[in-house]
Amino acid sequence: MGSELDAIKEAQIVDARARNISHNVRCTECGSQSIEDSQADIAILLRKLIRDEIRSGKTDKEIFKKLEEDFGETVLYTPKFDLQTAALWLSPVLVAGAAAGVWAYTKHKKKTNVHIMALNLVRGVPLTPKEKDTMLDLLTPPPSQRTRTPFWWRRLRG
Repeated sequence: MGSELDAIKEAQIVDARARNISHNVRCTECGSQSIEDSQADIAILLRKLIRDEIRSGKTDKEIFKKLEEDFGETVLYTPKFDLQTAALWLSPVLVAGAAAGVWAYTKHKKKTNVHIMALNLVRGVPLTPKEKDTMLDLLTPPPSQRTRTPFWWRRLRG
């Protein structure tokens, strides 16, 4: 009875590991499905191969490596990070950084454009010196709140 439970438990472990591996391997015939979801002949053979490899005592990493060697890196849904795939992995960060830069630039531009436009309008209008000083005080953007020299600049200068 105990050996039957052990055999059932072992079969469940093999099945769970095989499903986990199969979900992360692309069907070479379908291309858009994992071998777990595909019913193509090659997918069925690969699922059997994975179960056989697990039963022979191989680790998940060894199985993934064998599949990659036999079918190429495209068989795996998660490509390695190397020089060839760096653009693929870094593109979301680059796009987000570019979007943040555009947003910050337009926000800054919007804030300074109003002051520049207002100052240009006032320059052509005949005003008394007192009115001109008042308008310039109102329309000139406030100086930066940061009056301390940055640490890296102080290091460079001194």
